[in-house]
Amino acid sequence: MKRLLIEGAIMLSPRAETILKSIVGQYIVKAAPVPSHSITKDYELGLSAATIRNEMVQLEQEGYITRPHPSAGGIPLDKGYRCYVTSLGDVKFPQDEQRMVSHLFHQVEQELDVWLNLAATLIAQKVQNTALVSMPTTEACQFKHLELVSLQDSLALIVLVLRGAKVKQQLITFDRAVTQPELTVIANRLSDIYSGLTSNRILVKNAELSTTEQQTTDCLTKLMEVEDSREYEEPFINGLHFTLNQPELTQNHWLAQTLTELVEQRNLLRNIVPGQLTGKGVHVIIGKENESEAIRDYSVVIGHYGMAGEVTGTVCVVGPTRMPYARTIATVDYLTMVLGELVAKLYGEEPPGNLNLEANN
Repeated sequence: MKRLLIEGAIMLSPRAETILKSIVGQYIVKAAPVPSHSITKDYELGLSAATIRNEMVQLEQEGYITRPHPSAGGIPLDKGYRCYVTSLGDVKFPQDEQRMVSHLFHQVEQELDVWLNLAATLIAQKVQNTALVSMPTTEACQFKHLELVSLQDSLALIVLVLRGAKVKQQLITFDRAVTQPELTVIANRLSDIYSGLTSNRILVKNAELSTTEQQTTDCLTKLMEVEDSREYEEPFINGLHFTLNQPELTQNHWLAQTLTELVEQRNLLRNIVPGQLTGKGVHVIIGKENESEAIRDYSVVIGHYGMAGEVTGTVCVVGPTRMPYARTIATVDYLTMVLGELVAKLYGEEPPGNLNLEANN
């Protein structure tokens, strides 16, 4: 599993790393400063409380933790969370929960939007934070199938099916009356000619077309160009209430308002997904590592699903930097694999990996 390590490798002594891991782990659970005596109970280090306090002073000086005052417990900072995430290694989604997820996906309709909505709901419930799942998109949409439905003598409805089960409709008025049998022949012929092509490739294809076929081609390429111009579709969002109920946000109304406004203004996805983020695996962006100013008080866990180089969607979780990282990473990682298999089947491709989503799992 790949991780986005903005600051690179972080070196601490084994003892200091263990103490930091205890502080972060306990703070994630309790949302309260972690005192030295709690660390002594958490790990059998064979160290005195005084020695642990000295290590905590060093961690504070190096920017891994902060303390409200010298005798107070430790609170992780972004750098501390980064070190903690780096130390997690390869975390796995529990097998019993894998079976439950598989069962739930087999209980719903086999429609992409239903799958994505279910994924957002499951992730939010599992990690108790805000989950977003975007529709899979291609760099340029591809033609799959065309239907033409006669409405009046010269008026018809174009039903354009794009790769990925996206359907676009548009009324078209021809220069002459066209019967339904003629429209069916035209639709079938254009479907054969343009199968798998982008709008640019359709425009440069040297096909001999009738006037009616050319009118149809002009209309469907415009529909495809409009689709290509859409940078972000509205993602499926679930679990905002979980994040707003976290102690950090109940005590900081400005922080809660910022996140709420991003959701209401439909700007959350474009603020949390950095432009240079590519590649497989789960990426973790913590606090001030975020490019967008609006999201720098949060952490984001991101994964991509789909077929590399062809069609990809985004799965991500947004929450306070005090996030259950291990569970969140494992959940995002597994759900991206599930959605990747479902999308591969939808596109008629061999699904990647060894996932088994049979209903009897």
